[in-house]
Amino acid sequence: MAKESKIKCVVWDLDNTLWDGVLAENDALVLRENVVRVIRTLDERGILQSIASRNTFEPAMERLRSFGLADYFLYPQIHWNSKADSIAQIAQSLNIGLNTFAFVDDQPFERDEVRFVLPEVRCIDALEVDGILERPEMNPRFITDDSRKRRAMYQSDLLRNQEESAFSGPKESFLATLQMVVTIAPARREDLQRAEELTVRTNQLNATGYTYSYEELEAFGHSERHRLWIVSLDDRYGTYGKIGLVLLETTAETWTIKLLLMSCRVMSRGVGSVLINHVRREAKRHGVRLLAEFVSTDRNRMMYITYKFAQFREIEALGAGGVTLLENDLDTIPPFPDYVQVNLVDLDSH
Repeated sequence: MAKESKIKCVVWDLDNTLWDGVLAENDALVLRENVVRVIRTLDERGILQSIASRNTFEPAMERLRSFGLADYFLYPQIHWNSKADSIAQIAQSLNIGLNTFAFVDDQPFERDEVRFVLPEVRCIDALEVDGILERPEMNPRFITDDSRKRRAMYQSDLLRNQEESAFSGPKESFLATLQMVVTIAPARREDLQRAEELTVRTNQLNATGYTYSYEELEAFGHSERHRLWIVSLDDRYGTYGKIGLVLLETTAETWTIKLLLMSCRVMSRGVGSVLINHVRREAKRHGVRLLAEFVSTDRNRMMYITYKFAQFREIEALGAGGVTLLENDLDTIPPFPDYVQVNLVDLDSH
């Protein structure tokens, strides 16, 4: 890529990084200067945080609780195994790419090991903590309501996942217990910052990998030739926030899906199929041909599979930019599944 990805998760070491001293040696531990401000500011910016530390889990977590910091860290890996393995486990648990991770540690050999095993991860010397907040990759262009709630939404996901693991029965039966409500609506001006953030942050479930600025998205919202829809999801645990986006280029004869993306956090909830089948249904209602652009990346094969399951077929390779054009025959569009309620809000407006 021409520029580095924005950081989505900062993973911290503990001893002589988050605090001065070594827990296992019974040192009098003191939080390092400015570290609380850095942790809280990253959290406010919507950047997730975790721990990779060679320590015993419960004493380390107890010390973090005593400092009032334990709740900031998702899926902490505190044990005596490789820190590269710990970071890989955190990435898997959060379902976000390693190229969006930063690792902070005071030990050069720990940073070198992570660089060797996980070259995508940016490694930062603990001595440079004071400058973390000024790094461009740590500064999202906008801080949205979804950004501020991101940690809480991931913590709700953890509860959902624990309940799903304990559930015995078909997946659809578990999904029905969540009481999910999907809302699809035209993107309003107040949605556009989050819409830009979605295009920048979403890699796995982005059919083209296209990113659009706030200004471009605002122009689409005023265009008679485009429809821009934003998708939100709620369930009995609370809100997932704004988790999806569709950009349609429309003519009297043809609708073309220029962008279709979903947050990775809802990959297992069936929302992608709900959204695609809604687009199919709307195209059929308007009597138009439905096309979709797809650009293969190293991470979005799941979107290609989702299109194929929705009966899209390849009709043309456009050449420029690696774009493949797909078409749907709009036959046999299934109803929305029983386990989700779908709210459709004024989708004919521009």
